[in-house]
Amino acid sequence: MYLCEQTWRWYGPNDPVSLWDIRQAGATGIVNALHHIPNGEVWTTEEIQKRKALIESAGLRWSVVESVPVHEHIKTQTGDFQTYIENYKQSIRNLGACDIRVVTYNFMPVFDWTRTQLDHVLPDGSTSLVYYQEQVDAVNPLQSDSDLTLPGWDASYTREELKQVVAEYNAMSEDDLWNNLKYFLERVIPVAAECDVNMAIHEDDPCWSIFGLPRIITCEKNIDRFLGLVDDPHNGITLCTGSLGCSNKNDVVKMAAKYAAMGRIHFAHLRNVAVLENGFEERAHLSSCGSLDMYAIVKALHDNGFTGYVRPDHGRMIWGETGRPGYGLYDRALGATYINGLFEAVEKASK
Repeated sequence: MYLCEQTWRWYGPNDPVSLWDIRQAGATGIVNALHHIPNGEVWTTEEIQKRKALIESAGLRWSVVESVPVHEHIKTQTGDFQTYIENYKQSIRNLGACDIRVVTYNFMPVFDWTRTQLDHVLPDGSTSLVYYQEQVDAVNPLQSDSDLTLPGWDASYTREELKQVVAEYNAMSEDDLWNNLKYFLERVIPVAAECDVNMAIHEDDPCWSIFGLPRIITCEKNIDRFLGLVDDPHNGITLCTGSLGCSNKNDVVKMAAKYAAMGRIHFAHLRNVAVLENGFEERAHLSSCGSLDMYAIVKALHDNGFTGYVRPDHGRMIWGETGRPGYGLYDRALGATYINGLFEAVEKASK
């Protein structure tokens, strides 16, 4: 990829998409996490090096961590949150010692990313992830007879545990969540700076409140506020075009240009969505397939000096493929080829 490094997300040895598949698609870097380590525990150098060696055995390199999860106790400042922060800091030190320099994370309350269907059939017969507001509105996590199985939710919670966590967040305001995020950053970013590790927060997905819970990394105003909490170049963002672009209120092209010029985009997820009155549908990467101008986004990144890591984000399931929704081989390969072409066109046009 011109100027940037093309990376792919890989879910580890059990991923049906192999490292060799990814290399053949043109990537040089892998985006990975140690999913077998329980949330809140330290990522040891031994475990990091083991995974790094596996990736390098396929001629690739571990470029980005996605993610080192932030424990819910850190977000709510309850329980053993101080211990979890110390563990997080040690994981950053260990990653830096293993020469892994970008860490993605999020500060979304409990539900993480949310979709209402993972296999919605599009007119061309492919399937994709979608979010329809009326389906979300039909779910109440605090009712015992509610359907608690929306895609993206942490399946490790029992029904009662989920209710308890939701109740803790319902007692919090947005300012409370901002204060807890600032507390976390003030302790983690100095360690990241010392180890030369770039922290790249992922925007809330979708970028609005769900079930009345606070969500704060949602728009330009809030990202500005976030970057000002600890004004250090190691405190940056993962620019996710789909997470921000699912709301017409966000000017993704403007934001790409602004934060690239500031040097605060450490990682970019490039994908397209079709914005609807009642939600959104994930589509093929091409601009013509959704609501986002992917060429203009890539041009904004290029023209403002972005040279970091990019990956084709969620793809459709096409050509009869089955596997992890959003993370098959074929459509992500098409997306990667398209993104490579955009970067090459933009660079050559600039000369």
